[in-house]
Amino acid sequence: MQRLSGKVAVITGGNSGIGLACAQAFAAGGARVVIVGRRQDAVDSALASLGPDAMGFVGDVADLAMHDRLLAAVKARFGAIDIYLANAGTAILEPSSAVTVDNYDLQFATNTRAVFFGVTKALAFMRDGGSVILTSSIAGSKVMENHAVYAGSKAAIEAFARNWALELKDRRIRVNVLSPGPIDTPILGKLGITASARPEFDKRMAAAIPLGRLGQPNDLAQAALFLAGDESVFVTGVNLKVDGGMALA
Repeated sequence: MQRLSGKVAVITGGNSGIGLACAQAFAAGGARVVIVGRRQDAVDSALASLGPDAMGFVGDVADLAMHDRLLAAVKARFGAIDIYLANAGTAILEPSSAVTVDNYDLQFATNTRAVFFGVTKALAFMRDGGSVILTSSIAGSKVMENHAVYAGSKAAIEAFARNWALELKDRRIRVNVLSPGPIDTPILGKLGITASARPEFDKRMAAAIPLGRLGQPNDLAQAALFLAGDESVFVTGVNLKVDGGMALA
């Protein structure tokens, strides 16, 4: 039996990387998946791998009005939500002395404010017994070079999750956090790691991660699948670090 059969899952940032891997895992598990991304071409490409029951929505999570349009579209097609994965995020890694107001605001608008209002708006459409999953980062608790603003934006959503886990207990809605370490996704290129620099980068990461390798998107997808399904029905308010043990080092 498919473990998410009959469930409706909304995934922000679901068109690439971790979000797309989660969408594929959820769809394979029987869920009807809604992915949200900023670019039409990327959303269309991702939908091709998700089957006929999937739905794509183009918008920027930092635009709070977008969430209202998204949820109206999801309600019209599927009626309600069972799983909400707040995965969209952005990272600008730089020393604190170099941070501009614009870069600070962009990271908090996308990583923090959008998660807070995206989740709180989605709750009105979520069935009791649902699952909320927030993608954070081990940077939320582990000090890493040039991560101060990004880390702060992620630490905040971990606090949201703990509070929501108690606030929503009467509805049996579970709220949990996934905290990846370095994952092999297109974001590495956006952070300036070129193809020629990858061998040395991979070597350094392997030395820093106890399990000896970069994470893969499917590593996160399998953890998200656990938190989304009934196997984790007695799990709420946890921060699941999927990092190969890097947070311990």
